Order: sequence, then structure tokens, then C-alpha cells
Amino acid sequence: MRQGGDDESDAEMSALLPSSLQVWMCGGRMEDIPCSRVGHIYRKYVPYKVPAGVSLARNLKRVAEVWMDEYAEHIYQRRPEYRHLSAGDVAAQKKLRSSLNCKSFKWFMTKIAWDLPKFYPPVEPPAAAWGEIRNVGTGLCVDTKHGALGSPLRLESCVRGRGEAAWNNMQVFTFTWREDIRPGDPQHTKKFCFDAVSHTSPVTLYDCHSMKGNQLWKYRKDKTLYHPVSGSCMDCSESDHRIFMSACRPASPTQQWLFEHTNSTVLEAFNRN
Repeated sequence: MRQGGDDESDAEMSALLPSSLQVWMCGGRMEDIPCSRVGHIYRKYVPYKVPAGVSLARNLKRVAEVWMDEYAEHIYQRRPEYRHLSAGDVAAQKKLRSSLNCKSFKWFMTKIAWDLPKFYPPVEPPAAAWGEIRNVGTGLCVDTKHGALGSPLRLESCVRGRGEAAWNNMQVFTFTWREDIRPGDPQHTKKFCFDAVSHTSPVTLYDCHSMKGNQLWKYRKDKTLYHPVSGSCMDCSESDHRIFMSACRPASPTQQWLFEHTNSTVLEAFNRN
């Protein structure tokens, strides 16, 4: 069997992806060798030139067009800009796949990567809530202030309805299907999440790990944002605009939060679990 990457791929790492798919789908074999050690030694510099205008997106589209069959449509639905991007000439790669009698990408997803959709579903499940998060007691909104990872969330005057500034001020959030809360609208969420480490800690932004834990939240019918790991609720202080965790007091207006939009079906499913 001829095994190799895509000669037309212009980035070293993206060339490894078709090689991996070819091994799995075209009769190759992966072996676990006890006590083996595998490493990748990176060059100090890139010894080749990447043609102007070439991007990672082009290389990923080549993979989608050659190997992913009908699953490529999921890529284009998530990244519409890829649909009309030129992938270059993929005829040789398609001919190679045909000559090797490779299995379908559906076979790969059902037999090899069967657990992948649990963590990375082809179609993004609906969000539970999204938009601004307004505090009932203060009338102020949660704002990231464009802070760095690890920086605390703050309360600020709500900017919804003031035009484009509302989106630039980072007051738009999504309570995702992973039961974490991320900046951005449902189609454009960031990769950092609301995070709390104790029942008195500030609420901060950290890299999303999708493992629930300290990034798991419950939005309850009493409008509290409950944090199961610490057993506490998200609270705030109007005087200094801090957002922090404290013992749950559902009757306290400073612990009641209003999402701009909610999906009651998804929320009910979350709260049953």
C-alpha cells in the first residue's frame, strides 16, 4: 500500500491528517508497542516557502473534499467561508483513494472514531441560554472587559441596544450544551469559560476543558446560577462591581440572573441530570 501525505498540502502538520485517515480507511494498521517512545523533533526554522494566499483553511478543505464524503457538509455548515474556498487540484488524491479501495468516512466514524461525536458533535446541539446576563438586583450586566485568561468577570452598565458596541464589549454569552458558559453568541463562542474554584472565589475566565468540574453550571428556575462543585451560587456586589461565589440565597436579588434568551427544553433537560 502506498502511504503518504498530500503533496499539495502546504503546511507540515495539516499534511499528517490525510496520512492518518489513509492508514485507518485504506487497510493500514495501527499497533500499540509496549515501552515504545515516539516523538516529533521540530525544526528550528521552516525550510520551505508557503505560497502567498495559502492558509490552513485550504489544507483542511482538501482533507474534507478527499476523505470526508458527506461529512464535509458539516464542516461547511460550521464554517461557511470554507464552502467557496478553492481547495486546488485534488484529483490525484481522489484517484489514490479509489485505487486503494478505501472505506467510507462513515465507516471511520462508526467503527474507529465512534466516541468522537460525544465530545465534538457534527451538528452543534442547541444552547440552553444566550445573550446578555443581567443581574436582577443591580440592573448591571456581566462583562469580561476584554480581560486576559484568569481575570475576574465584572459588572458593567448593560450595552445591549447601543449598536455594535454591545458585541464588542463582551457582554454576550452562551450557556452551551456542555453546561458551561462562554463569551460569544451560539455561532461564535470563545474557547474560555466561566470558572470558579471555591464557594467564596471570584468568577474568572479560563480555558474551556469540557470536563464539567469547576466549569459546570446549573441555571435554575429561581434564576440562580448554581455551581455544583462548590455548592454555591454566583453573586455580585454593586459597590465594587465584583462577581463572586457565595452561599446560595435564592431570594437575594444579587444572586438572580436573567439571560436575554433561553431554551426551556434544554434547560429542563440539564436540570433533570
